[in-house]
Amino acid sequence: MPKAKLDLKGLSDQDLKDKLSEEALRLKKITFSHAVTPIENPMQIRFMRRELARIQTELRRRQLGF
Repeated sequence: MPKAKLDLKGLSDQDLKDKLSEEALRLKKITFSHAVTPIENPMQIRFMRRELARIQTELRRRQLGF
């Protein structure tokens, strides 16, 4: 079951960068784990990729000043 979406607008830039690196590491670990032995819920990988994209989008939006 996917986690609830985070309120990314309430986080600081540094918090977003930290969250991005943590989520990227988790995604790598889960992807590797899934390659070795299938995980119970493979849709979890998709949700994690989308969460990474949301964080990157918020960082880019702030960078552009929107």
